[in-house]
Amino acid sequence: MSMNSPFAVDTESLEQTKQKWTYDEDVVLVSCMVDLHNVKMYNANIGFKAGYLNELERMVTTKLPNSNLRVKPHIESRIKTLKKQWSTVYDMIRKDISRFGWDMERKMIIAEDHVWGSYLSSHKDAAQFRQRSFPFYHELTGIYGEDRATRNDAQTTADILKEMESQ
Repeated sequence: MSMNSPFAVDTESLEQTKQKWTYDEDVVLVSCMVDLHNVKMYNANIGFKAGYLNELERMVTTKLPNSNLRVKPHIESRIKTLKKQWSTVYDMIRKDISRFGWDMERKMIIAEDHVWGSYLSSHKDAAQFRQRSFPFYHELTGIYGEDRATRNDAQTTADILKEMESQ
């Protein structure tokens, strides 16, 4: 296909924008998000106020100076992915779905095979967490938890985990 074609794809520029995040980069990103959420100027109680991404990029760049991570497309995309993953885990272990537990040591969802089978038949996106930990659950709940809680069922992460341990 000719590069003059309106359907041509510049694969070189696509490769430059793709980012395979490492665990260490995720740790820095989430840590910076928590720090930023604790600053009143950016804290919207259920996430962040407008303008936080540029400050977040500055913070991440300070801790990872050679990473070349930028708001667009890297940081914004990763936050979206992490929030989606957090939301999936949150929905599985919230109070009214008590068939799932949380292993605090391994930081992962636990349940019997039949519970997983039943749940995964209608929640395909949750399959990734059957054998994989989600180490940022607690931190992201501190940032996004109020967004998902209702007035009648507002619980902190500590409340949910304590309740699951007692069962």
